[in-house]
Amino acid sequence: MLVLVAALLLMGVMLGAVVQLPAPVSLVAGAVIGCWLLVFAVREFRARRN
Repeated sequence: MLVLVAALLLMGVMLGAVVQLPAPVSLVAGAVIGCWLLVFAVREFRARRN
């Protein structure tokens, strides 16, 4: 849970900084965060099934 809170905090910081970053950098950062959240969701789903 603490990792999820840290990820949301990082997203908030990135959204604040997105105005000053070039668009490709923002898109890559968003994709990395999205992939991490997808991996987290899959791991949680598998843990609940077992």
